[in-house]
This record gives sequence, structure tokens and C-alpha cells, in this order.
Amino acid sequence: MTVNLAIFTDIFFYGLIVPVLPFALSAQAGVPEDDVQYWVSILLAAYSASLFVGSPVSGIYADHTSSRRWPLLLGLLALAGSTFLLAFGNSIGLFVLGRVLQGLSAAVVWSVGCALLVDTMGSSVGVAMGYVNISMSIALLLAPVIGGVVYNKAGYLAVYYVCFGVVGLDIVLRLVMIEKKVARQWIREPETGSSRNNAEKTSPTITPSDEPLGNSAVIPNTQTPETTSIGEAGHRGDHGNASKVDREKHRGRPVLALLKSSRLLAALYGIFVESGILIGFDAVLALFVRRLFGWNSTAVAVLFLALFLPGFIAPLAGWLSDKYGAKWPSFAGFVATIPVLISLRFVTENTIQHKVLLAFLLALAGFTLPFSMTPLMAEISYVIEAKEAESPGIFGTKGVYGLAYGLFNMAFALGGIIGPIWAGYVVESAGWGTLTWNFGLWSASAAVVVFIWGANKPQTPTVDDVPPEST
Repeated sequence: MTVNLAIFTDIFFYGLIVPVLPFALSAQAGVPEDDVQYWVSILLAAYSASLFVGSPVSGIYADHTSSRRWPLLLGLLALAGSTFLLAFGNSIGLFVLGRVLQGLSAAVVWSVGCALLVDTMGSSVGVAMGYVNISMSIALLLAPVIGGVVYNKAGYLAVYYVCFGVVGLDIVLRLVMIEKKVARQWIREPETGSSRNNAEKTSPTITPSDEPLGNSAVIPNTQTPETTSIGEAGHRGDHGNASKVDREKHRGRPVLALLKSSRLLAALYGIFVESGILIGFDAVLALFVRRLFGWNSTAVAVLFLALFLPGFIAPLAGWLSDKYGAKWPSFAGFVATIPVLISLRFVTENTIQHKVLLAFLLALAGFTLPFSMTPLMAEISYVIEAKEAESPGIFGTKGVYGLAYGLFNMAFALGGIIGPIWAGYVVESAGWGTLTWNFGLWSASAAVVVFIWGANKPQTPTVDDVPPEST
């Protein structure tokens, strides 16, 4: 719940603040009307660049600290500072600094939050990522509506009062959060001594007089400790040496070990494509329907309901990836998205039929896109599990989940930079229809990459799957 609220808060702030930035630049910072669009683009780029740079740093820090709670609290402090600067700033420099802090906060929330989910959920990480997508969908649904209503009724500062209220609730949840590894210490410690005493009391002691006679199934152990050690070492042989060499090769270089995985690179590419498509449409869709249908901001917000409401299906996509692996759900999602994106080019007239067609196609896209994104978010943890199973200890005792989800954040941020730029350029130079089949090709390329380099999840038991009483 804490991680989902943290991600909700991050996306909610993004969706709440971006629509009022043009008004704030004119009223608060005194930017001339002709320069507003330029500075809005600069502020959006500052957020994405900060997210891109801060993600691996926050991920590495999370992997090397004893608790993931404190990085989350640091991210919250950055978000509070960002909110203060954007609310009361009166110069363009303060606005840029506020957006940079907001990007750093997002980097911490996503990198550390996703790693914390993996720590907590174990083999159900796909379902957990599905609920993360639901948090994103709710935030993207509520933020523009609340921001627009509050701004129109109560003014600019009232928008940020809403932000401070959400931050306060987030602070409480992050302070009371108990990590799984901390809870395990309190649960297991009292049981260790009693379990050992019970074992000593109940286990029989075999003496020479108790040994069975005749044709016994019990063969006495005639090996000395020295011969046993030699035998075990010989039995492990090359496998142990290979694992040791692999661990030494990548010790201190977890990034290299991760980036050598074609599965991880395929997942990151799919995330980049998904982010570029989503944020690219976010940048041009409102302007497109305003020009074609003459809609106001309220009608545009209702239209986005069609895109984000089907996202509540995301936990199903996560469950499928937990059960069968990320390859086939993600591949199916990208393939199903291709005809939906291309069909958007047929929305060309200001008629009821075309308005209904647009809403229907956006709803279909909202249904197919979670099947692409959610499994890939879980795939990152699957890749780490597979590498650990292949070479135990390759990532050390701390692990690399924070770093891995920092790379996820970088891919998402890169899509958030390139997608809107590409979408705006194509729409202005070649039109809406050209953009739709362009994004269809993006989705097709991701489907091919996932199909070739993706992998099914092996059905191997994890620590969470092993019964505590097994011997």
C-alpha cells in the first residue's frame, strides 16, 4: 500500500501540475506569452532529464543501504521541496529547480519502490506490478480533473495545497512502513531457540548398540572428514569453479552483468516503446481533439477516461506473467496494440461516429497496453532471479533490484523524452494519420524484440515457495 501510494503521489503531482504550468509561467514568473510554449518544453525536459540521471544513482544507493525506507523518505523531501518551489517561485530558475527536484523524487520512488515490492511480494511480483499500474491509472484519471476544477474555483495556490495534503498522508505511511526483512527478524528470532531445543529433545541418538544387524538398509559412514571434504570438492568440480569465476568477473560491476542479459535489454526496449507511445499521445491528443472537435479541457479529460480506465486489468496481466513468464503476455499486448494504433488514423471528421470511434479505439488501447507494460516490469526481477540461479552470489549480498529498476526508470524517461518530441514533429509535418502508423511500427518493433529475446519463466521454487518445515 505504501509503495502504491508513493507511485500514485508521484504521477498525481505530475498530472496535477503540468496543466497549470502555462498559467504559472505567465502569472508567477512573468514569462511573455510568446515564450510560454518554449519554457513549458524546457520544464518537461528538465523533469525527464532529472529522472533519467537520478534513477541509477538512487537505485545503487538503495541497494547499498540497510533500509529502503530512508531513500523513500529522501525522495519525499525532494518532492516537498519541489512543491514549495513551484507554488511560491517567482522566477524561471526556481521553476526549473522545482522540476529537477520533482524528477529526482520520481527516480527514487520508482527505483526504490519497485525494488521494495520485489523484496516483499516474492513470487507474486507480476501481480504487484499490476497494482502499480492501477495506481498510475487512478492518478492519471484524477489529477487533470482535480487540478482543473481547483484551479478554476480556488486559484493557483490551492492546487498545491492539495499536493501538500497528499504529501502529509504519504509521510505517515512511509514512517509506519515495516520492511519484510525487518519483520522476519522479529518473527524468526524467538522460534530459533525453541526449535533447536525441540529438535534435541525429539531426535533419537544412535549408539553402537542401536545399529541394526544383518541385511540393513543403513550403511555406516566410513569416510573421515578429510575424505568427505575431498569428495565433495571433487563432486562440485567445474561447476563451483565456473560460478566462482563468474562471480569474480562481475564483482563490483553489476551494471555490466545486467546489461549483458538480452532478456533485460529486450524488456527495457519494450518499456521505452510503451512510454514513448503513451506520453507521445499525451502530448498531442488534447490538441488534436480541440482542433478537430472543438472540445474544451473537460471533454478532453473525459476522453482520457477511455484510455486509462481499462488499465484496471493490469493485475491479470501480472498474474499471467507470474505463472507463464513475461514473454507471451507482453508479445500479445504489443501485437494487439498494432491494429488499434493504426486504426486511429481513420478519425478524421467532426461527427458523432468519429467521436465514438476515437473513444472506442482509445479504450481498446487502454486494454492492450497493460499487457505489454506490466509483464515487462516483472521481467526485470525474473532476469535477476535467473542470473542468481545460474551463478549464485553474482550480485553480492545486497542484490541489484534497486539498480535494475533504476534502469527501468531510465528507459521510461528516455521514452518520455523522445515520444513527445517525435509525436509533435510528425503531427505538425505529416499529420495525425502518419503518427498513428508510426506508433504502430514502434509497437511492432517491440513485439519482435520481445518475441526473439524474451523468455518463459522457469518453474523453479523460490525461497517463498518452500514450506518452512521441509527438510
